[in-house]
Amino acid sequence: MYRGGMGMNNMQGMLKKVQKMQKQMMELQDELKERTVEATAGGEAVKAVVNGSKNLVSLTISPDAVDPEDVEMLQDLIVTAVNEAMKKVDEMTEAEMGKVTGGMKLPGMF
Repeated sequence: MYRGGMGMNNMQGMLKKVQKMQKQMMELQDELKERTVEATAGGEAVKAVVNGSKNLVSLTISPDAVDPEDVEMLQDLIVTAVNEAMKKVDEMTEAEMGKVTGGMKLPGMF
């Protein structure tokens, strides 16, 4: 007798795999929140450290980067360092989640 589609055992097995993957992803998301990445700009004149939740944890500015005559340059270096750190968080998250999902993109998961 043909029932069409996947057998019940295959569906249960797939459901278990999906549940396991979901659990691993949730655990990894919690772990990633605790990790930090850093990025620099201006030859390390500015260093930004961001955690996995995309919160700026620290910002270090070299005294040599502080020029009262060129505040705009310092502002640009800060923006560059912070944006680069945020990009690194995205890349770290995507790479780590890819290990769990086998590279499969799951919309809205991360």
